[in-house]
Amino acid sequence: MAEILKLGIVDDHRLFRKGLITLIELAHPKCEILFEADNGLDLQRKLIKKNLPEIIIMDVNMPGMDGFASAQWLKENYPDIKILVVSMVEKEETIVRMLKLGVKGYLSKDVEPQELGEALRSIMNRGFYYTDYLTGKLVMSIQSEGVGKQKLDKLPQMNEREKLFLELACSELTYNEIADKMFLSPKTIDGYRNSLFEKLNVKSRVGLALYAVRHGLVPL
Repeated sequence: MAEILKLGIVDDHRLFRKGLITLIELAHPKCEILFEADNGLDLQRKLIKKNLPEIIIMDVNMPGMDGFASAQWLKENYPDIKILVVSMVEKEETIVRMLKLGVKGYLSKDVEPQELGEALRSIMNRGFYYTDYLTGKLVMSIQSEGVGKQKLDKLPQMNEREKLFLELACSELTYNEIADKMFLSPKTIDGYRNSLFEKLNVKSRVGLALYAVRHGLVPL
């Protein structure tokens, strides 16, 4: 890791930004905050090409241009900048969507300085940091270049309805909305979910999404 870690902070709550800076100084003394931004539009104005941050710490819910749009913009324009999400939003749908946009870590806003420091070091040294909610091994396997995908004929057998459910489970739709879209009852959707949990050996919706992306069942 470089001696001085260059960071940017994107969050619409000024008071939280100041508190986060204090946490960063405790967790990683050798760092430089290049800028603070209120949202993705403000981020675009404050990025300087000759002095880019290595990591941007970003919230999800922001007015004007939220974390989803900001992560997409960074992915298209500055793919080498790593994103660490620090947010109170912990819904599976949100985490899956941000994961598919290439974020390298996801922490809650009540994070302790020690974990924040660990996350920053891990992202710089290993390329990612995830809690046990998102297994680092799986994340690396779907985001690393050159990772081979298993052939579909080697995967557990799924019927067309299960495949459709798996695809929809990787979206932002709630389970009830998936039921409506598939013209099924929520109870039947629970059956599809539990069946796939068992077939794919996963325990959560995030696990389903990671499995689907890793094996090329849905695009990253």
